[in-house]
Amino acid sequence: MDDSKVYGQLNLNLPHDVIKLPTGGVFYKSKKKSVKVGYLTAADENILMSSDPTIKNELVMTLIRNKLFEPDLKPEELLLGDIEAILIFLRNSSFGPEYNIMLKDPNTNENFEVSIMLDELNLTNNSVKPDPNGYFEVRLPKSGYNAKIRPLSYSEQVEIDDLETKYATVGRAAPKETTRLAKMLVELNGMTDKGQIFQEIEKLPIMDSKFVKTFIAENEPKIDLFKSVIAPSGVKVDFRINFGVEFFRPFFEV
Repeated sequence: MDDSKVYGQLNLNLPHDVIKLPTGGVFYKSKKKSVKVGYLTAADENILMSSDPTIKNELVMTLIRNKLFEPDLKPEELLLGDIEAILIFLRNSSFGPEYNIMLKDPNTNENFEVSIMLDELNLTNNSVKPDPNGYFEVRLPKSGYNAKIRPLSYSEQVEIDDLETKYATVGRAAPKETTRLAKMLVELNGMTDKGQIFQEIEKLPIMDSKFVKTFIAENEPKIDLFKSVIAPSGVKVDFRINFGVEFFRPFFEV
């Protein structure tokens, strides 16, 4: 039985709220624009406080599996932008929206603290919208091919990252970039067969490859997590809000 469905069915009656997904659900079969998400509980504190390295590495997906109350939407199928929105909700609803981050002043090499209000974060301003199937239609700049492309789910990104470890054991370069493109490309110059697309990808100019990845990065709907502040020395510091144990841990004084 699918674990995500079990979680959803068991948790439907627990206290929860409904949050809007940055993607609007267009990339999922269910097309759900919003989802039910449970609140963090004392039981979840066991996960946040665990010293087990395996739990630390899987913290994000463990929380999403436990807190997403949607039996017909697998946590692993979510896009990263929607996962980040859920994590922000979990933190805001448990600890409040103020998030303090330690940064380094590049002029003095001294640390300084900056406070971010998570409930004031906005969605990225994307001018290009996907079609009803969740595909972007683009023309590749070097080959001139027409293509339909899509963002990767969280599980697909993890799968690609894991290739490095798998191929290191046999002393070969991991095909991360060609695998990434193969998953992003739904249709290439009229071809929809995955085998044909992969063969064509291996001959695709780097300019086209870079264009696809850049286009998705710039147009995938998500919360804008990039911020700029002025350091004590007066220089501007750009940073990105990241998620992990430290995103929740300050409240436990560890």
